[in-house]
Amino acid sequence: MMMEIMQQKKKFVVYQVFTRLFGNTETNNKAWGTSQENGVGKFNDFTNKALSEIKKLGVTHIWYTGVPHHALVADYEAYGIASDHPSVIKGRAGSPYAVKDYYNVNPDLAVDPANRLEEFQSLVERSHANGLKVIIDIVPNHVARRYKGVTNPEGVVDFGDGDDTSVAYHRDNNFYYIPGEAFELPDFENGYLPLGGETHPMMVDPYVEYPAKWTGNGSRLAKPKFDDWYETVKVNYGIRPDGSKDFAELPIGYEERTHQEHYAFWLTQSVPDSWQKFRDIALYWLAKGVDGFRYDMAEMVPVEFWSYMNSAIKHVNPDTFLMAEVYQPHLYRDYIRLGKMDYLYDKVDLYDTLKDIIQGKQSTDAIVDVQAGMQDIEHHMLHFLDNHDEQRVASPEFAGCAEKGKPAMVVSTLLSTSPTMVYFGQEVGEPGAEDAGFGKPSRTSIFDYIGVPSHQRWMNHGAFDGGLLTDAERDLRSYYQCLLNLSVMSPAAAGHYVELQTANRQQGRGYEGNLFAFARYSQEQLMVVVANFDPDSKESLPVVVPEGVIAEWKLDDGEYSCQDALNGNKTVMLKVEAGIGCLALSLPPLGSSVVILDR
Repeated sequence: MMMEIMQQKKKFVVYQVFTRLFGNTETNNKAWGTSQENGVGKFNDFTNKALSEIKKLGVTHIWYTGVPHHALVADYEAYGIASDHPSVIKGRAGSPYAVKDYYNVNPDLAVDPANRLEEFQSLVERSHANGLKVIIDIVPNHVARRYKGVTNPEGVVDFGDGDDTSVAYHRDNNFYYIPGEAFELPDFENGYLPLGGETHPMMVDPYVEYPAKWTGNGSRLAKPKFDDWYETVKVNYGIRPDGSKDFAELPIGYEERTHQEHYAFWLTQSVPDSWQKFRDIALYWLAKGVDGFRYDMAEMVPVEFWSYMNSAIKHVNPDTFLMAEVYQPHLYRDYIRLGKMDYLYDKVDLYDTLKDIIQGKQSTDAIVDVQAGMQDIEHHMLHFLDNHDEQRVASPEFAGCAEKGKPAMVVSTLLSTSPTMVYFGQEVGEPGAEDAGFGKPSRTSIFDYIGVPSHQRWMNHGAFDGGLLTDAERDLRSYYQCLLNLSVMSPAAAGHYVELQTANRQQGRGYEGNLFAFARYSQEQLMVVVANFDPDSKESLPVVVPEGVIAEWKLDDGEYSCQDALNGNKTVMLKVEAGIGCLALSLPPLGSSVVILDR
């Protein structure tokens, strides 16, 4: 029965792309540069050729980061869009997580800003035509300090428009207020000045907000700190200032109920206004062909809201792909089972562990406990080594070179039935070395107009053929393409898991804590994965497959011809003697093997 359940799971690959950066061919890269100076990518840059090459990587879903219209420093008043005050914008291009209009898209991304929504819908259609499902962001915890929809559907009221601002809290206010106090900018630190100190006409007059609202990260100060999310305001979900809930809680046992039962429960309840607004936003984008959402900082919003929101979404489209940031492991199961999330970031456990191993701070043995602790929810824990929040794998602050990330990527991709996420440019070793302005090196800036050099070499001025890549970059992309396609096409990758680390560490014979081995298997296929994290040493050694695993695989004594699917399908012999299996492998520094036996 367990085998049947596991076979129903399917591997996915999510390709995260920062939409404004993807198609940018400008290489000027001036700190705090304008879109005219540093360039900006458009929806139209995602040509059929670009999308087909992304699909060839093994990608099933593409996450277009930064699509909803957010606050930025640019003049679009000719299109009915009010300008944003630079003092409450991070960077010049603005944070994609300070959304100012959920019913339209970032005008920076359109060739014709008047038709920006139509250009995005054409992108959705091209993505679908190339076999890619589309994911966009929803940021439920906070919005830009000045939220203003300009193309709202009939009957839609903006966040905050109906609020009673004379009180700190009311269940159906969208924001929390500080009555009688005006908002003040934080004291800027480390020499920071908006736009790097550039003169701007809107800076002549200060930003005005009265009464002040709570800041996005929950600060209740009229004058937040510099490291607070001062460019945003926190959304009220019916959590009173004392932390108590002003809405119904789910009945006992609802962690075992279906999304249909959750949906039926909320039909009988009165819910806060903010809940309804975000539900309607999600349904609006579903109707426009979007296939899923990535939820920013989901743990800062009550799990009951997620039950309401996600069950409403699944009621419309049960196949909607829902992934979220939750960084507190003790909350994982609540947000999956009660909140009806499909996938959560496995950051605190697997990502952090792999980063430590790459940096020589932990043994690979640590992976055993990480995976053992996730077995009941392993399918729901999305794996990654790179995203817009984290340091680039190839940056000096992380691995120092892209090659050091290869064994970790093998483990991250094949360890679970969960989805794998790749951040654009990761597959060609982008190090994120630019000083873009607000965004500093090691992370590709999400706040500024900037070029992404390694990615631009693959893009090759819009040819999307890798024509300018170095040999090392081209080889790395081929490696990723092989690995990611293997993950979504091999039956064993969506099958059962068994760790081989313990048995191999116990048998010794040169098997050190720089190696990691595990197996996956289904009724159709057996897979053994071995990764060498050592950047200097070649490992030639036998890898043991214990008696219990061989018995589960129903293999008799003898020799079996296998293929190393990660290394040109090179033949590898699995020898079974006295019920114990043995693979003779030779792994180069940072090398891995994915040995497959079809049956």
